[in-house]
Amino acid sequence: MSARNRLLSGLLVGLALLQTACSSSAAEEATVLPAPLHDQAPGTAHSQTAVFAGGCFWGVQGVFQHLKGVQNVVSGYAGGAANTAQYERVSGGDTGHAEAVQITYDPQQVSYGTLLQVFFSVAHNPTELNRQGPDTGTQYRSAVFPQTDEQRNLTQAYISQLESAHVFNAPIVTRLESTQGFYPAETYHQNFLTNHPTHPYIVINDLPKVHQLKQLFAERYNDNPVLVQTW
Repeated sequence: MSARNRLLSGLLVGLALLQTACSSSAAEEATVLPAPLHDQAPGTAHSQTAVFAGGCFWGVQGVFQHLKGVQNVVSGYAGGAANTAQYERVSGGDTGHAEAVQITYDPQQVSYGTLLQVFFSVAHNPTELNRQGPDTGTQYRSAVFPQTDEQRNLTQAYISQLESAHVFNAPIVTRLESTQGFYPAETYHQNFLTNHPTHPYIVINDLPKVHQLKQLFAERYNDNPVLVQTW
């Protein structure tokens, strides 16, 4: 059983108290990180992709689905081979995959730099090594899979900027990994936050992230999430 599933089995008792405590704690800790000093070069394209891994993909997908300029966000697996890109295999932690999201966005409306700012600010904690919150294992690592050389350079520059500014109390452990393909997760994982807003795991771990996005990036927040058209 994965760490996430083990957690779910023990959350039903006292859930109301946990919801209040976790939500208020997350809101108090939220801070806007500085915007990247270097950002995406202007262009004419209206659709580009980015791939981020930051723990359980339910919450990361849910955050970016509420960001203006994002056209689609798919939960999936990155970092391993196609034949091991299934949830039960990835949950074993030995496939090389990370739970990840593929973000399709309009660079005329939201830049890659803004995606990075949201990713490091509210979508996950980039100082947790091979874990996020209650979930442990390499499949929950913090990673960016640059789709272009420009994305790689911008990501490296932003991590260096954040480290120089000492915005975190611990080192950033986010990895830049080579793109080996992105594999969409099973249908039941798509739009999980929107479809199951009262699920204990979502209430405690992921809804606070969406609330932080609305609080800290109000001008960029989209009330209506962009949902995956499931297959």
